[in-house]
Amino acid sequence: MIQKIKVSEIAKDFDLGNKEIIDLLAEHIQPAKKAASNLADNELNLIFECLTQTYSVENFDAYFATAAEPKPKKEKTTEQPKSKEKEAKKEAPITIEPGMPGMVQQKKPEKKHSEPKAPVVRERRTIDTRTPQVDIGKYDEHFDNLAQNSSRVRVGEGVKKQKITQKSQQYRKPQKKRETEAERLRRIELERQKKQLTIEVGDTISVAELASRMKATAGEVIKKLMGLGMMVSMNEEIDFDTAYLVAEEFHVKVEHEVVVTIEEQIIDDSEDDDTNLESRDPVVVVMGHVDHGKTSILDYIRKSSVVSGEAGGITQHIGAYRVSYNGQSITFLDTPGHAAFTSMRARGAQVTDVAILVVAADDGIMPQTIEAINHAKAANVSIIVAINKMDKPEANPDRILQQLTEYELVPEEWGGDVICVPVSAKTGQNIDKLLEMVLLAAEMRELKANPNRAAKGTVIEARLDKGRGPIATILVQNGTLHSGDIVVAGAAVGRVRAMTDENGKKINAAGPSVPVEIMGLDAVPESGDTVNAVSDERLARELVEQRKQSAKEEVFSQYKKVTLDNLFDQMREGDMKELGIIVMADVMGSVEAVKQSLEKLRNDEVRVRVIHGAVGAVNESDVMLADASNAIIVGFNVRPEPLAIEAAERSNVDMRMYRIIYDCIEEVSTAMKGMLAPKTREVLHGSVEVRQVYRISGVGQICGCYVTDGKVCRNDLIRVVRDGIIIADDQMSSLKRFKDDQKEVSQGYECGIGLEKFNDIHEGDILESYIIEEYRD
Repeated sequence: MIQKIKVSEIAKDFDLGNKEIIDLLAEHIQPAKKAASNLADNELNLIFECLTQTYSVENFDAYFATAAEPKPKKEKTTEQPKSKEKEAKKEAPITIEPGMPGMVQQKKPEKKHSEPKAPVVRERRTIDTRTPQVDIGKYDEHFDNLAQNSSRVRVGEGVKKQKITQKSQQYRKPQKKRETEAERLRRIELERQKKQLTIEVGDTISVAELASRMKATAGEVIKKLMGLGMMVSMNEEIDFDTAYLVAEEFHVKVEHEVVVTIEEQIIDDSEDDDTNLESRDPVVVVMGHVDHGKTSILDYIRKSSVVSGEAGGITQHIGAYRVSYNGQSITFLDTPGHAAFTSMRARGAQVTDVAILVVAADDGIMPQTIEAINHAKAANVSIIVAINKMDKPEANPDRILQQLTEYELVPEEWGGDVICVPVSAKTGQNIDKLLEMVLLAAEMRELKANPNRAAKGTVIEARLDKGRGPIATILVQNGTLHSGDIVVAGAAVGRVRAMTDENGKKINAAGPSVPVEIMGLDAVPESGDTVNAVSDERLARELVEQRKQSAKEEVFSQYKKVTLDNLFDQMREGDMKELGIIVMADVMGSVEAVKQSLEKLRNDEVRVRVIHGAVGAVNESDVMLADASNAIIVGFNVRPEPLAIEAAERSNVDMRMYRIIYDCIEEVSTAMKGMLAPKTREVLHGSVEVRQVYRISGVGQICGCYVTDGKVCRNDLIRVVRDGIIIADDQMSSLKRFKDDQKEVSQGYECGIGLEKFNDIHEGDILESYIIEEYRD
């Protein structure tokens, strides 16, 4: 244990009185000390400093010079008389040479015991303070931390603590305090300022993650964001720019994190060098109004009959064909003209280079023609107008040219840049000229692609074949597609097992502008999906799973959650009737078209919800879904399986199969009208005049009336009119003539009428009898 130095001890060491040391301390330190008070380090230093200044000399030369003088010889001790025996027991006196008072250490002489009568010998010792014999370090021990509190010394079998003799050691060695949160944050802040922290942030980052990377708390980051006017929680995402501004407040440098997605790893979207590009064939889309002869023109070009295979002479889905003219190939896409196939026309325009706008010379520009013009302009493709049906007597091409100018299509004949070719699909008039114009327009656009790279294209159409599985018609736009390639088409992935052209001939490779039909996908892709040939099948399947998950999240996000803002609208929608429909079709494009057309039939009272849409025949699982969802099944160019028919009969599920989309839309529209809340109207039967009022106990008020107009029927509603103002509306409770109940009383007869609730009828009131009738438009 560290020993303390008291006032009395220091006074004794300096041969001073306790009062002198106490007065010296009182001049500088309060409260006053006592003789038994312990002295601190600063108090010892004060005492040493004051005594040093009090007894200071100019120099020590004279003092140290006396060290060379001969020392006086010691006097021989003589026997002491017995009377002075007590004095021998006292301590030997210490003689101090004249000079500067120093720090003197006194030593007690050894006591020598002798016989009782033996004389006591006293030894006198003189200490010379001029030579370095004094242990001055005694008072410097408070500057040395030599004591080890935990050291122990073994003595025999036991263990005891080592005694610490340093008196100036006042306190134990201080232990390190635990760092507080405020101190930690301060230390981190100083570290940031000394060495700037650098973090990486992507396009978005959560507040909690940003705080973790900056070695800060989420509360600090949220506080900074509030200063920027943003109220966010720790789990919300902020963009890169906002994270950059917040990080500057914390002296943190932010770098943009480069995230390499799976698409970037397996799909090559690099630009091609001009040296690698080669000329490619043009892709032409044929668009126009329904039944204006688009497929007939294409049929004449292909020298085959396609229209005969289409229901009602209307193209039901996109077909891709390849023809050759003057040694050069041209790829044609035939799009439907019906209003239901808007998306298919837009998709056809986006993947092509030249658009042939077919307009019937005897019909003129129609709604779908205008729509096709807008799609072609939006896709930035060259437009060639084919004025068809020139073989008809009523054909008027000049009127067509005039109508085209109204939509900013100025023909070449009128000084514009739009090529117009009068043709006849029936006689073949000017079909060769039309093809020449197509090649001319393609040549002006300088169409090129790189065949020596991984294939990239677009799904034109897709369907589910019962024997071969999912089949997709693909238009290769860049690169070359080979048999055996791994392809990703939207949310479908697979290896190309077989590839055929439009004639069903098997091919092994397809270059740019070549339409092919492939098999080997694990699902039916959506029309318009991008197709990419990739090298890593495992990563390709991971990418497809990500796309499927994103599609599910998008569907879930369409369901509105109830808030105070949309609560009333949700309640109104809850009151609406809903017609659930399952759409099955032969190709995916038709599913989309039918779905869009049916959902347009929604009104304020009935809404159509397509709960499922797929390609292929109607099977038993579709019927089970319709039964569980209380929906009907609409089939387009498909037939139900026998098991599905039996299940539908058992469950009373309505299945409707169609070949033409007109019939489908019309029948669903009619069914919706049956679900509409019927409208009502008032039918007036007659008017009666109250001539007398009777009050009968137990019955109530009875009116004696005269029928002035029409008739009055039992169970009619009665409107009480007084002075032209409606007083009440009530239900008739009784109708009598004399004492007999009557079903009706005609004009010119008297009757008695009783009302169910109203009993304040006056003479002269007019009672109008009427009924509420339901009707439908």
